[in-house]
Amino acid sequence: MPKLKTKSSAKKRFAFTASGKVIAQPAYKRHNLRKRPQKMKRQSRGTMILNASDVLNIVKYMPYR
Repeated sequence: MPKLKTKSSAKKRFAFTASGKVIAQPAYKRHNLRKRPQKMKRQSRGTMILNASDVLNIVKYMPYR
């Protein structure tokens, strides 16, 4: 069997914790920030743990983690 390829975009954007959860950056933090509430901008700092339904897609993109 040939090796599976990892999606380059996924390996740049996501990381796995030791327990197998997926870490990502929150969305909507790049531009047009004057339109966003201060609370949303403040809560979007740092990283977040992805929802379980989203993790299923990321695992397919990164077969070897």
